[in-house]
Amino acid sequence: MPASDLSVFFRPRGVAVIGASRDPNKLGYGVVRNLLEQGYEGPVYPVNPNAEEILGLRAYRSIGTVPDPADLAVIVVPAPHVEQALIETGERGVKGVIIITGGFREVGPEGAAREARVKQIAEQYGIRLLGPNCIGVIDTHTPLNTTFVTGSPRPGEIALVSQSGALAAAVIDWAVGSGVGFSRIVSLGNQAGVTEAEMLEAVAQDERTRAVLVYLEGVSDGRAFIEAARRASERVPVVALKVGRGQSSARAVSSHTGALAGTDAAYDAAFRRAGVLRARGLEEMLDWARALAWQPLPQGNRVAVLTNAGGPGIIALEALEEEGLRLAPLSEQTKAFLRRRVPPAASVENPVDILPGSGPATYALCLDALLDDDAVDAVVVVTAPQDWFQPVSLAEVVGEVGGSALGRRKPVLGGIMGLTPGDDAMQVLHRRKIPNYGFPERLGSALAAMWRRKQWLDARTRDEEAVMEADRDYETAQSVMQAAEAVMAFRVEHEAATPEEAGWLAPDQVETLLNAYHIRTPETGLAPSADDAIALAESVGYPVVLKAAIPGVTHKTEVGAVMVNIRTPDELRGAFSAMMQRVRERMPSLSVIEGMYVQHMVESGVELIVGVVRDPQFGPLVMAGLGGTHVELQRDVAFELAPLTREQANDLLDRTAAGRLLGGFRGAPPADREAVVDTILRLAQIALDWPLIAEIEINPLIVQAEGGGAVAVDARVRLAS
Repeated sequence: MPASDLSVFFRPRGVAVIGASRDPNKLGYGVVRNLLEQGYEGPVYPVNPNAEEILGLRAYRSIGTVPDPADLAVIVVPAPHVEQALIETGERGVKGVIIITGGFREVGPEGAAREARVKQIAEQYGIRLLGPNCIGVIDTHTPLNTTFVTGSPRPGEIALVSQSGALAAAVIDWAVGSGVGFSRIVSLGNQAGVTEAEMLEAVAQDERTRAVLVYLEGVSDGRAFIEAARRASERVPVVALKVGRGQSSARAVSSHTGALAGTDAAYDAAFRRAGVLRARGLEEMLDWARALAWQPLPQGNRVAVLTNAGGPGIIALEALEEEGLRLAPLSEQTKAFLRRRVPPAASVENPVDILPGSGPATYALCLDALLDDDAVDAVVVVTAPQDWFQPVSLAEVVGEVGGSALGRRKPVLGGIMGLTPGDDAMQVLHRRKIPNYGFPERLGSALAAMWRRKQWLDARTRDEEAVMEADRDYETAQSVMQAAEAVMAFRVEHEAATPEEAGWLAPDQVETLLNAYHIRTPETGLAPSADDAIALAESVGYPVVLKAAIPGVTHKTEVGAVMVNIRTPDELRGAFSAMMQRVRERMPSLSVIEGMYVQHMVESGVELIVGVVRDPQFGPLVMAGLGGTHVELQRDVAFELAPLTREQANDLLDRTAAGRLLGGFRGAPPADREAVVDTILRLAQIALDWPLIAEIEINPLIVQAEGGGAVAVDARVRLAS
């Protein structure tokens, strides 16, 4: 079986259950039971040396005695016996194995060693391995259920790939109780063999799957995941629930860029690049799944709200607007049509409030009219419970008219309140593929996910624009990097500096590196004495900035090591002396001050921060946003993965207030946005060219008026250990 072919896990010709049991309390019993109850049409072979038959099936002493066809084995024996069972399975020629047994990497070093041996055995025999420590696989259309979990969803269009067996079991239980159908459910376990990226792509290729849900705790290979997720997203919507928000990564960071990227900004950027929609919780993920799998995508963000209750209608409206959607401006023709068919006190403005006295027939007329309006891209139907007609009659109307909207490519979402999963009305809506949400605020979230999906699909061709390599003086950059690496090694060996402390490039090295990539910096020089500083100031031009040259100190303002707007030689001499004294007072243990950097002061302009930090999973992560000393307090920054196109760099700016500032704020002239985009692309190129670079930061990048360019006033670069 080719490495990329995972069909054996969903459409096997025969299934052997190694560790099958006659005891209803054992997992091995549950697997055989589910295979039979699901209606799997191929042969099922219980393997148990101590049983003659299990659940009416002949039992086999070993996998070696199982007849053909048998291309999938489910192993449910205790952990110490898994290795031998896997060897025997490999000898038998079985090419697909699910190890449900736990007791591997998740329990500590001994289990990790056992898992490594299992992985080695699987590779030796060419076995595609799912698990260990998983609950198995369900394909409702085959049908196949290799899990031990009680119950199975009805056949449907939603798939789930989960790194948590417990979460997969919970979704199965929810699906059974709600009546929502699933196509495939996969528990990945420890991923000793098949990874989340491989399985995501395999599930997305299923012709019956219309949306894929992914529960992630991490990824095995960041770039491989992005590529697989992008290919999957090009075919079907992919919704991810990634846990671990707010947890800092283990990498050492010292710049603002690194600190701000230390949560999971890299995952956000990766999902955005791959077209994956990131849900904030399990309920939201399941809400989005139904809308994306069952309804057409909106062609725009204009929404009509049809309601019989003012309060819930307003809640829905606010939720829609908070998510970036807007009320559709109904045509006069639509309003005239509605006015003749609703009570006199009803409102035919959007939201359309037809009042509590209106019944299913009125809903049908109004919903159809709203869907016919060219200014409407989607309709949400929000109703409070009524006691004079049955909810099922309203569900039939919404389902019938909403179903007819498929040809008009306009989604209809229900907000019929008060329904429980078992209600007839809810089942009618499910059969008609109308997602219904018991609380109106959930409508905004689901519809916004659909709109983001549409936007990503529309932008795909633009995102595939060729990424042009930035012009650069590669030989100069190479000499800087070689020298910096040598200095770093020397400092670690002879000065007992940590790799992080020793990894910072000297300011003159940073300036040379940036200039090699045509990133402008102010004229700067190092002055050991006040007289040297005055001579340098004459050369670079007043006004000047004075910065103490202190090895290992990157944020100089925090120790009073920066003075700005020095305009005369006398001011400079006084500032030189005062700063020397202040730095020594604040850093009494400091042994060396190499002198002062004298830098031409760049006056006026928009102050931004731009930078790069290397994420251990996804590679270079580019940042842009509002700059200054309070950047970590403001946190108005955005991230994107390198390499970037110009359009992606522009989008990066527009996700923060930086985009508005560059356009001219409160009467200020527009700043040189193209120069900022160039700087972002060139920073990304530096990180791509030199994998040894861990962090780059320019703060501030001062952006002049349109056509005036941008200048990296303060920059730092750190090499990785």
